Amino acid sequence: MNWKPNRESQIPIYKQIAQYLEQRISNGEYPAGTTLPSERLLSKELVVNRSTVVAAYEELRASGIVESLKGKGTIVSRNIWGTSRKRIPNWEKLIETGSFLPNTTMMRTIRKEAFELDLIDLASGELSPDLSASQYFRKIMSNESFDYHVGYDHPQGNLKLRETIALHLKEFRDIHASPSSILITSGAQQALYLIVQCLLQPGDAVAIEDPSYCYSLRLFKSAGLRPFLLPVDDHGINPDDIVQFHKQHRIKMVFLNPNFQNPNGSVLDLERRKRVLEISSYYGIPIVEDDPYSVTAFDKPQVSTLKSMDQNGTVLYVSSLSKIVASGLRIGWIFGPKAVIERLADAKQQIDFGHSIIPEWIANQFLSSEDFSAHLHKLRDSLAFNRDKIVFSLYDQLDDQVEFLIPEGGIHIWCKVKADINEQQLLKEAIKRGVVYVPGSVFGTQKGYVRFTFGRIKEEHIYEAISRFSDSLHSFKKIK
Repeated sequence: MNWKPNRESQIPIYKQIAQYLEQRISNGEYPAGTTLPSERLLSKELVVNRSTVVAAYEELRASGIVESLKGKGTIVSRNIWGTSRKRIPNWEKLIETGSFLPNTTMMRTIRKEAFELDLIDLASGELSPDLSASQYFRKIMSNESFDYHVGYDHPQGNLKLRETIALHLKEFRDIHASPSSILITSGAQQALYLIVQCLLQPGDAVAIEDPSYCYSLRLFKSAGLRPFLLPVDDHGINPDDIVQFHKQHRIKMVFLNPNFQNPNGSVLDLERRKRVLEISSYYGIPIVEDDPYSVTAFDKPQVSTLKSMDQNGTVLYVSSLSKIVASGLRIGWIFGPKAVIERLADAKQQIDFGHSIIPEWIANQFLSSEDFSAHLHKLRDSLAFNRDKIVFSLYDQLDDQVEFLIPEGGIHIWCKVKADINEQQLLKEAIKRGVVYVPGSVFGTQKGYVRFTFGRIKEEHIYEAISRFSDSLHSFKKIK
C-alpha cells in the first residue's frame, strides 16, 4: 500500500484511513464481500497504532460500509449501496469459477506473510541480493552500448542470446544444442506452462515426482491433467514406477527434476537415469527435464543432465537463470525438437509477443563474459557455506528431532520432523516467532516434512532462523 496518512493534516488519522478505504471501496477495488486487511497488518503497513485502525474500521462500520464476521474479519458490506444501486458484476463468483486455479491457501499465506512481514525467510526459492548478479548488470549497463532494436524480435527469442545459451549448454551442461532448437521463455515456469498447454490435452495422464515442485503448481490441474506420483528417495525416482503407471494409465509425459531435486535435494542415480531413458524411448514417453540447479554442484565442476545422455531425442530440456543469476531477469529456455520449439514459440507469441529485448541483452552480455564464471564460482562457494551453516544449526539445535539428506548442490534442505505435527499450526507458531518456511505437504503426499531454503537467507541469520523454528516446534509440542 503506497498511501500513507498525512500527519500534518487537521483531519484525524483514523478518519483519513476511513476516507481512503471508503474511496477504494467506492471505485470497486474492494468489491462487496471482500475481506479487508486485518487491523494488525494494516497498522503495520500504515505505520500507525492498531487502535487507530480499529477506530477507522469503527467509523466505516457505523456508516454501514463494512461489517464484522466471525472467522472472516472485517468485510465490505454486501448491501453497501442499498437497493437503488445498479447491479455490479459478481467479481467474487467470477474469481472462484475461472479455469486457471489459484495457488493453494497455504502458499498464498506464505508469500503474503514473507512479503509483508519482517520475517527470516527460509521459504523463498530465489537468491539473496548479494548472491545475484546485480553488480555485473550495473557494470554492463554502464560500460556497454545497447544497439539492439527495441521492438518485437524473433518468436523464439533473440538469436544472439540463443547462440550464447547453446554455447553455455555445451560448456556447463554437456548438452549439444542448436540455437534454432531453443526457445527463450519468461523463466522455467512459463516453459512448463507452454509445454502443458500445447502438448497435452485435458484428461491426459502425466507422471510427476512426489515430493516435487511440480506438485505445488496448479497449472496441471488447471489444464485438466491427471497427475500420477512417482515416490522419490535419496537416489531419485524408481524408473519401474513409470512403467507401472504407463501400463495402467497410458502416461503421456513425465516431469523430472533429476539434479538436486526440489525439495529433497537428491540426485537421480546414474543407473536409474539410464533406465528412465530406456523406458522413454521404448514406450515413446517424452521426458521433461527441469534443471535449475545442476551448475550449483558444490564439490563437482559438472553434474550430468538427462539431456546430455539422451540419444533418441525423447527429453525436453528446461532451465533458467533464476536460481543461478537473478530471478527478476526472467530468462529461461526450452531445448528440444525444432518442430516442438516452433509450436511453443507460436503459443508464446500469442501470449506476450515474445520476450523483452532488454533482459535478453543483459543476459547475453553476462553469459558471454568472463564475469559469469567468476559469479558461478562465488555462488557455489556461498551456497555451500550456507548449506554447511544450516546443517550445523540443525544438528546443534534439532539433532534428535529431524532427519535430512545433506544436499550436494541446489538451495534446499528437506527435513523430516520426527514428532507428530499439524503443519498449519506449526507454521503459524513459526511465523509468530519471525521465521517462515514451506511445509512439506505443499510438495506432495509425504507427512511431517518441512523445506528450508538457504539461497535467500543471509548467512548471519541462519542459526537464528533454525533457533526460532526449534522454539516453535517445542512450543507446538507443549500446546499439544
